[in-house]
Amino acid sequence: MTEEIPSYYIGTKHKIEARKVVEDFQGDNYNLGTAITYLLRAGKKDGNPIEQDIKKAINHLHFELDRLHKENKIRTGALAR
Repeated sequence: MTEEIPSYYIGTKHKIEARKVVEDFQGDNYNLGTAITYLLRAGKKDGNPIEQDIKKAINHLHFELDRLHKENKIRTGALAR
């Protein structure tokens, strides 16, 4: 059974699915992959303003910084919460 991919997850020029980009670049990192997906679809999904998708991406980047901070005891910089 094949599901139709929503158009807001497919690029307009090369018709590449967002999930395939994420799998190729960040397939092993949920938070970074999810942030990328939100940025790729930002402003394209009906009912989701671009600002909402950007905020969701930023939240996942913060989640990843928090995870790195806890895991590696590293400083995440001034932009982190």
